[in-house]
Amino acid sequence: MTPRLRVAGACAAAWLVLAGCAGAPQATPPEPTRDLRTASDQTESDRRAQVRLELAAAYFGRGQSATALDEVKQALAARPEMHEAYNLRGLIYASMGEIKLAEESFQRALQLNPRDIDTQHNLAWFHCQQGRYDEADRAFTQLLAQPQLQTMVRTLFAQGVCQARAGRWADAERTLSRSYELDPANPVTAYNLSEVLLRRGEFERARFYVGRINANRELSNAQSLWLAARIERRLGNAEGVQQWGRQLRERYPQSPEALQFDRGRFDD
Repeated sequence: MTPRLRVAGACAAAWLVLAGCAGAPQATPPEPTRDLRTASDQTESDRRAQVRLELAAAYFGRGQSATALDEVKQALAARPEMHEAYNLRGLIYASMGEIKLAEESFQRALQLNPRDIDTQHNLAWFHCQQGRYDEADRAFTQLLAQPQLQTMVRTLFAQGVCQARAGRWADAERTLSRSYELDPANPVTAYNLSEVLLRRGEFERARFYVGRINANRELSNAQSLWLAARIERRLGNAEGVQQWGRQLRERYPQSPEALQFDRGRFDD
């Protein structure tokens, strides 16, 4: 995750106010237009907080949650109202299993900036991870309704995966299909859509989407090869099962998927 500092300028409207009964009309001078905030406007505390936040994101990306959390604390000490820091703190606490602290962090970030898209998305996904599927689905739907949303693909994908976790296969298919239409080159979306279609008994369509992944050796992996083998088994194609099974054994012999194939555990 890369923290972003969003800045925006606003232009105050100037109104012409007429005097009362006597005398010439007089106008109040227009309010000065506020300038756009740039790097030169940052205080030393702002700069220190931004550096700490960037360090925190880097540590978190490397899986060093405790060090990342310490950097976030220092960012907030320098700038207590930094909503991006609370958002990242929520992600860190969630990764550490600190559920209450994670939710409090996300909520505090939204108190400071209710329109922050990243925090809204992260809180919705956090609810999904906690099995609060209805809350998550409502939050994703509200997020998708926002006209300024620029992360439509990401949000649709997350909502679709969450619907699948809840066993809402028809909803998951519709949502992941929309995400795929917007970004057909995304192998992760194709994989999850194929998995959902397999669950729904749409075997030919499932074969199509996972086939697009496995056609590119650089994109395919143990999970996609195993999914293809499972689909061929449901189609009754024993030759196809063995074909994908051979690739799975040759390329990923130590993977859990290869072990499942060898044990014939296709329906686990």
